Amino acid sequence: MTDQAEQASAAQSASSEIPGKPTSASRTTLSHIMTHSDTNLLGTVHGGVIMKLVDDAAGAVAGRHSGGPAVTASMDEMAFLEPVRVGDLVHVKAQVNWTGRSSMEVGVRVLAERWNESTPATQVGSAYLVFAAVDADGKPRTVPPVLPETEKDKRRYQEAQIRRTHRLARRRAIMELRERRVAEGYED
Repeated sequence: MTDQAEQASAAQSASSEIPGKPTSASRTTLSHIMTHSDTNLLGTVHGGVIMKLVDDAAGAVAGRHSGGPAVTASMDEMAFLEPVRVGDLVHVKAQVNWTGRSSMEVGVRVLAERWNESTPATQVGSAYLVFAAVDADGKPRTVPPVLPETEKDKRRYQEAQIRRTHRLARRRAIMELRERRVAEGYED
């Protein structure tokens, strides 16, 4: 683990009684064969179908990592790299990249291969989602720190911290703009 990741994990562990979990503990793959009912007007698989699979896989990972219910808080950077066709076997691979007190960033890769061929799967999409762990009343609950295991996991952890910083800065800038506009007499 890098010094930055070790410090973040140590700080998180100190503020939490919950032991950390390795990235591999909740990593999962969801696979689904695309059919005609999944298509859009162009005859390829509808992006919303892929997004639902992405959210399902990420939700499973978030629930496994947090040890209970977790809800989607945001979806960042959903990228569609290649079209998916009827007959494609789609694999949605998800893992927790980073954890906060009650939130988790889940990274998702979407791969597709022909159902009846032995050619390698190609990456057709990716996304980053933020989930919040909740209790029975829907209130935030503490999650275990994620413990990156491989060099890829460590890189993903660091990149997730950058995305979090950008999400918070974007939110802050938007709120400041709205406050300025209200102070200037503009109604939204």
